[in-house]
Amino acid sequence: MLETINGPQDLKNLDTKQLDELAQDIRKLILNTVSENGGHLSSNLGMVEATIALHKAFDSPNDKIIFDVGHQCYAHKILTGRKDSFSTLRTYGGISGFTNRNESEHDIFFEGHAGTSLSSALGIAEANKINGIDNYTVAVVGDASFSNGEFTEAVNNCNHKDLKLIIVLNDNDMSISKNTGSLHNYFSKIRASKKYIKFKRSLEYHLSKIPGIGKGIAKFFKIIKDFFKRIFVKPTLFESLGLDYIGPVNGHSISDVSKALEAAKIHENVCLVHIITKKGKGYSFAEEKPDKFHSISRFDLETGNTIESTSNFSEEFGKHLCEIAQANDKVCAITAAMCDGTGLTAFKEKYPDRFFDVGISEEHAITFASGMSSSGCVPVLAIYSTFIQRGVDQIIHDVSIQNMPLVLVLDRAGLVPNDGITHQGIFDFSLLSAIPRLNIYSPEKYSEMNKLLDRSVQEKSISVIRIPKGSENEYQHFLDTEYTDDLSMEYTVNSESANVVILTYGRLSAVAHGAAELLVGECNTGVVKLVQINPINYGKLAELTKNADLIYVLEEGIRAGGVGEKIAYNFCNSEKKVLVHSIDNYVEHGKLDDIMKECKFTKENVSSNIKKALRGVKKRK
Repeated sequence: MLETINGPQDLKNLDTKQLDELAQDIRKLILNTVSENGGHLSSNLGMVEATIALHKAFDSPNDKIIFDVGHQCYAHKILTGRKDSFSTLRTYGGISGFTNRNESEHDIFFEGHAGTSLSSALGIAEANKINGIDNYTVAVVGDASFSNGEFTEAVNNCNHKDLKLIIVLNDNDMSISKNTGSLHNYFSKIRASKKYIKFKRSLEYHLSKIPGIGKGIAKFFKIIKDFFKRIFVKPTLFESLGLDYIGPVNGHSISDVSKALEAAKIHENVCLVHIITKKGKGYSFAEEKPDKFHSISRFDLETGNTIESTSNFSEEFGKHLCEIAQANDKVCAITAAMCDGTGLTAFKEKYPDRFFDVGISEEHAITFASGMSSSGCVPVLAIYSTFIQRGVDQIIHDVSIQNMPLVLVLDRAGLVPNDGITHQGIFDFSLLSAIPRLNIYSPEKYSEMNKLLDRSVQEKSISVIRIPKGSENEYQHFLDTEYTDDLSMEYTVNSESANVVILTYGRLSAVAHGAAELLVGECNTGVVKLVQINPINYGKLAELTKNADLIYVLEEGIRAGGVGEKIAYNFCNSEKKVLVHSIDNYVEHGKLDDIMKECKFTKENVSSNIKKALRGVKKRK
């Protein structure tokens, strides 16, 4: 059936049997592609039927459908002209795993972070009203986003009349003020009926037109209706917030969802359609373990086992934190809806009373951790680098100003393959290094990370430990390296007589050493690896680079406000030339090797740049 679908318009005349067949074809394509490329599987399998219903009920892109989070958009991509390119999902130069404005007119926003869709949808709906555009705007929101502060703020502003705005709540995990019982089910069906809504409006209108007593009768009728509604049907949280409500609806019935959406269209208020879906629908392994298949690497379809099984920084962090917690009963772990992703599953199982998953609420997580710290606990907060952007105000106000000890572990720091532009961890240093009292570290190896954790837990300070996605870089030069107790920086290659020093940190150390080897015979090249990247020990750095004519800073982060700019400023009055090689723009998705090449983080490129730079460097006598 999928072969006949080239755009949403091709859904309009399909019957129930054909739509069900289409759903199975889409589910099969998603499974085959994600098993090869990796991706977000559970949520996408659960949204197949509902997405078909959305595109059948609305006229995209004239009607705007905005997915929150964008990782539940795979069926949407397939239905909007990208089925033939879907096999390139998350690969370099291929289609994104999230909605992407550059890919299709049907993708209204880049949606990679939770909680944003309703705000943007509300803005579009208000603009449509001002501009006299008679189209619908739909925000498709996952239940986890409901706990996000921005979503709540947006709901608070949805109490306007005559807005063609519909919210579809995809409830696939938790119960949100669910009503139970046969009477509730009966009334739910009635309330989702277009006939009922039209009848109610017509009756109220005609009663109000009866001379003299009409308005009184209409008012009395509404009082009686609301009285029985309060007795038999408990108002939902959404209705309490001023939204009209339809649901719950079986999200795997295209017919039921379609009917609910058509009914929502004729509501005067902003209407929320509450659909119930099952994560991993149609694939037994994902249904049984939806968290495992939420975001997964390549896996075997027959067994459900991942193909690439290696240790990584997240898992090693979680293991070592368990060891620390065993010796110190004040140590607690906090995360924001990323327990598995940040390696805290074992901690959660072993120390449930000291583990806190606050949901998609990064701002709350930081202030919550500060509160725990003020009362004698030792909070270790693990958040993805890209999501810490939301909590900068709390780090300033509730951590730094209060001088409140905190260990903040930033997972996925640096370049993040596959997830792409909205998930690259390249901004955290520039944002955080301007804040006083923060010690920022970027370990290259598990052993460094563990030593930093040990020290950070014991010290009364604010520590930020940045760890990359993936495994440690077992580069041969570092296998037997012993690091000093201060874990600040190491001059890892050659003597202090080098006239060229490559200054770097984290996994780019391997690239630096590779470039140094290529430069043998061209110049005397040394490599300095920073472990503590803020504040930098400039006294020690000056000693290690005292004979250098050129300092080449190699940095896996954004240039503005980065380590390179700070180094360049420090040496601005010296005769040394400082050349900064960092990132100047957003980075798309692809394998790590591909995006490293895009950023020119290769030993060949670095060595070539240094050769060119040396031609213009006046050597000191």
